[in-house]
Amino acid sequence: MKDEREGNGDTETRRHGDTETKAKSSHHRLPSSTDSVATSSPVSSVSESPRQSFHRSKRFGQNFLTDQRIIDRIIAAFGPRADETILEIGPGRGALTAHLLERAGSVIAIEFDRNLIPLLTEKFGAKKNFKLVQSDALVTDVCDLIRPAKQSRVVANLPYNVGTAILQRLIEQRHCLSEMVLMLQKEVVERITAPAGSGNRGYLSVFVQTYCETERLFEVAPSSFRPAPKIWSTVLRLRLRPQLNLDEKDEKLLWQVVSAGFAQRRKTILNNLRNSSPPLQAIVKSHGGASIMLCQAEVDLQRRAETLTLEEWLRIVRVLE
Repeated sequence: MKDEREGNGDTETRRHGDTETKAKSSHHRLPSSTDSVATSSPVSSVSESPRQSFHRSKRFGQNFLTDQRIIDRIIAAFGPRADETILEIGPGRGALTAHLLERAGSVIAIEFDRNLIPLLTEKFGAKKNFKLVQSDALVTDVCDLIRPAKQSRVVANLPYNVGTAILQRLIEQRHCLSEMVLMLQKEVVERITAPAGSGNRGYLSVFVQTYCETERLFEVAPSSFRPAPKIWSTVLRLRLRPQLNLDEKDEKLLWQVVSAGFAQRRKTILNNLRNSSPPLQAIVKSHGGASIMLCQAEVDLQRRAETLTLEEWLRIVRVLE
């Protein structure tokens, strides 16, 4: 697991969020959709022209990745292949897009900001292996979007303010995704990769690690963006795991239990389950109560949620089946 820091370069190309608010660890209900519009038009030149000038949007918290060395490292880590369909979320000004198109069989880019669509269309619209979709990644059905391909890999430089929500949305659609290389806020990646027993471990850690193998690749300095954000970023690789050996009902129960376990971090798993939502309390009481249920799952009553491994969470759910 690499943990390196890189400086800045001079090729202004792509956006990144600059919102420093902490992403919540709980599993969010996603916002409503914007209209999705596929855009493609032939152009005679992909060089940047005066009408392509674009100013960052304060509303979207945009910053642009300017370090060519970081761009090259992301592409090298991702390794686009000529026989695959790649999904890029938030192409911004096309920093990664240009390199992906050179090596990938097909690139589908989802961009939320309508103001960036003309720039991307002029740059890449003539490429036969490029498809641009103006849409909100929080609500886009990516499995439908990549058809006729059955699987895809994802590369994305996710905005800080909605990065974890987009990640959870992608994991929900894991049956058509095999791998993701993502840039996120450093603090969020620390929570995602936190092992059992770490103070950084929370709902998000358990959720992502349940469905993905995680690998921190390298860190990116604020100076690699223009304008520079106030915080560091980290590039993360996620490889989707095979399906859980749980039916849909038990999988839903798992996340109810995990959410309850982390509801109040200073309390034990026993106390949090005793104070969980009424529906979950009813299930727990039907199995003898929280103390008996945890004993049957071989989980010490005085432990806190951040100390539990995935296997221990699964044992609790199996007792409640």
